[in-house]
Amino acid sequence: MQEASEYIKEAEATRVRVLSEALPYIQKFANRTVVIKYGGAAMKDGRLKAGVIRDIVFLSCVGVRPVVVHGGGPEINIWLDKLGIEPQFKDGLRVTDADTMDVVEMVLVGRVNKELVSLINQAGSAAVGLCGKDANLIQARPVGKEGVGFVGEVTSVDTRIIESLVTSGYVPVISSVAADETGQAYNINADTVAGEIAAALQAEKLILLTDTPGILEDYHNPSTLLTHLDIQKARELIDRGIVAGGMIPKVNCCVRSLAQGVKAAHILDGRIPHALLLEILTDEGIGSMIIASEYMK
Repeated sequence: MQEASEYIKEAEATRVRVLSEALPYIQKFANRTVVIKYGGAAMKDGRLKAGVIRDIVFLSCVGVRPVVVHGGGPEINIWLDKLGIEPQFKDGLRVTDADTMDVVEMVLVGRVNKELVSLINQAGSAAVGLCGKDANLIQARPVGKEGVGFVGEVTSVDTRIIESLVTSGYVPVISSVAADETGQAYNINADTVAGEIAAALQAEKLILLTDTPGILEDYHNPSTLLTHLDIQKARELIDRGIVAGGMIPKVNCCVRSLAQGVKAAHILDGRIPHALLLEILTDEGIGSMIIASEYMK
C-alpha cells in the first residue's frame, strides 16, 4: 500500500514538472500562429490520430493559434480503387486527370477535411473546414510538367479568411485543393500548401508531421538525428545526397518558408504519441528544427 502511494506521488510530481517545463513555452507562443501539416501514419492510425487531435486542441486552449493543413493520399487511393480508377504517378506526382481530380476533391474536401473538423470539435475546440477555393484562399496554376494533368502549384495566398478565423478562436483546417482564375481545380502537394500558408501568415512555426524521426545524417541510424540546423546546412545535406527521396521536397518546403519569414520549421515523427507537444512545449524536443538565423526554440 505504501509502495502504491509513493508511486502515485511520483507520478503526480512528474506531471507537475512537465507542466512547469511547458509554462515558458506556453507563454512564449501565446497568440502566435503555428501551421501544422497533418499527414502520414498519424492520419491512418486511429490512436495516433486521436493524440494529434488532442494536441491541436490543447495548443488552441492555451492560446497558441494552430492552423491545420492536410493531404490524404491513402484515402484517395481507396476511393480510386472503389471507382475502378488505377492510381498513377509520374516523377513523384499523382497523375490527376479530370476523373481523378473529381475524386481528389471529393475525398480531401468532402471526407477527410470534415472528419478532422468533426474530431477537433468533439475534442473541445471549434474548427472550420476550408479548401483553397474558399474566399480565394489559394490561387493555383499548373505545376508545369507534362503528363500529370491537374497537378498545381501555389501562385498566391490570401490569408484574410484564416486570420479572421484564428482571431475569433477557431481552428482552420485546410485541404490542399485550389483553383486557378478560371475556376479549374488543382491537386497540390499538402507540404507545399502548408509552407506557403505559413509564409503568408508569417507564422512562428511550420510543422510537418511525417513517418520519419526527422533529418538523419545516416538514414539507417536514428541516433544521427539532427535536432537543429540552419538553411545553409539543410541545402548542403541535399547537395551531398544525405537528404534524398521524399525528404527533399519536405526540406525544400521548410527552406522556402523560412526564406519568406517563418521563424522555424520542424520535421517531426508523427508516429510518436504527442509529437506536437513534445516538440513545441519541452526543452529537448523530438524532431529536426530548421532555422534561418540565430532564432532558437
